[in-house]
Amino acid sequence: MPILFLTVVIDLIGFGIVIPILPFIGLEIGLSSFDIGVLIAVYSVCSGICGPFWGKLSDKWGRKPIMLFCLFGGAVGYGLLAQADSYWSIFFARALGGVMAGNFGIAAAIVADITTSENRAKGMGAIGAAFGIGMTIGPFLGGLLAGDHYNLVLPSLVAAGLSLAAMLAGFIFLKESLSPEQRLLKAQQPADKSSLYGMMKQTGNRWLCLQYFLHNHSVSLMGYIFPLWVAAMLGWGPKETGYVFGAQGVVAVLIQGGLMGRLVKHIGELKLLATGILGLILGYSIALFFQSETGIVTAFFVAITGATFCMPVLNSLLSQRTPEAIRGRMMGTATSISALGRMSAPIAGGIMLTLFGYSAAWILGIVIGCIYISWVVRELRLAKGQAATASHE
Repeated sequence: MPILFLTVVIDLIGFGIVIPILPFIGLEIGLSSFDIGVLIAVYSVCSGICGPFWGKLSDKWGRKPIMLFCLFGGAVGYGLLAQADSYWSIFFARALGGVMAGNFGIAAAIVADITTSENRAKGMGAIGAAFGIGMTIGPFLGGLLAGDHYNLVLPSLVAAGLSLAAMLAGFIFLKESLSPEQRLLKAQQPADKSSLYGMMKQTGNRWLCLQYFLHNHSVSLMGYIFPLWVAAMLGWGPKETGYVFGAQGVVAVLIQGGLMGRLVKHIGELKLLATGILGLILGYSIALFFQSETGIVTAFFVAITGATFCMPVLNSLLSQRTPEAIRGRMMGTATSISALGRMSAPIAGGIMLTLFGYSAAWILGIVIGCIYISWVVRELRLAKGQAATASHE
């Protein structure tokens, strides 16, 4: 687990480096809000398409080799991004990076392999903390490396180097979580010809998987709008934006690394998920009604902090509700659905900004959050009903 944690941290630092820079690079070369949204979204589109493929391969060939291959491919994508100087060259580099982004879903599958149902939320929280650390250091470092001239070369090369470092660390230290016997058992099972929808229906995870889409749409919408808003209204650049992303990442690390396990024990996974979603909704509401420097920074912190509680719970619930034989594929599917949420958010946000302005984008975030929490309310009612039935038996 510590080696997996370190590998994810190093890789996420590289991923996070480019986050605060891309919107400003787009503005620098004269792109519209919609075009910038497409550049951000293409990564998620490609990772969404390829996520189940990597998950299925990891079930067959093992988690470790597929993760290492994805890390290498990500390094190649960053190398191409360092040389990109036009819309289409940036587009291609980001697309390749998305194709090779299967390691995030594989990391969740590894945690599911090596933990029990009782401590799975804690394990997912540890991976969430690794994400938080990477997304703390990465954007902060990216802002510093970009400087005042929106330099994309140095941050991209550093990101490529970090992906290679993560690959090397994983190659030397990471242990395979699926034994040869487990892989042989999976290989001997009849090939699953069902569609992704059919698999979700078969396992009863259709509505749970939808929450991955809603969650990532909500979070990515805020992450997309925030740099554009502060650039237009406050004259901020990638350096200042990176500071804010980094500070929020510190909060995420503290929550997922130290509080997740305790909170789950005290209030339960579903109630914790509901609390996090309420934070998302509150953050968007603050942004809608208090569009000042203090208001928008507060909105960002409240929304993203609330979201920090959600993903470890979703991963824990999905792994508990999925048979071990198809867990890798299901986690890959969840990664794909998450990617579709991250893809749709900047495109929808770009349309809203172009046609209606910032207020419409904030309202969209509130609406998505309300749909998101309605499922949790339903699950809480079902759990309460099941508990009442069990007590009468």
